[in-house]
Amino acid sequence: MASVNVDKLSLKELLVLEAQIGLAITAAREREHVELKHELASFAEKRGFSLRELFGGRGKGKSSAPKYANPDDRSQTWTGRGRKPNWLIAKVKKGATLEQLAI
Repeated sequence: MASVNVDKLSLKELLVLEAQIGLAITAAREREHVELKHELASFAEKRGFSLRELFGGRGKGKSSAPKYANPDDRSQTWTGRGRKPNWLIAKVKKGATLEQLAI
């Protein structure tokens, strides 16, 4: 690493150096962030996990676990939030209760 005698620099040179140091620090932080993320992902994957599984994902909100399922097609689920799906409305009209459709 090069040594700089800051006592002999002018104010303008010191300000330029300060800006360069700020950019270098930002770049080093980003680089270390990426390296650490890769190391953590590798560490987790060796043990059968993903980072998303361990720490959650980034998104517009948390996804809710399904609470209700269509007994005729278990792949059709509903979390209990938002608009009721058509299959659920049809089952309730035929006399089913939410407790019967609960997972």
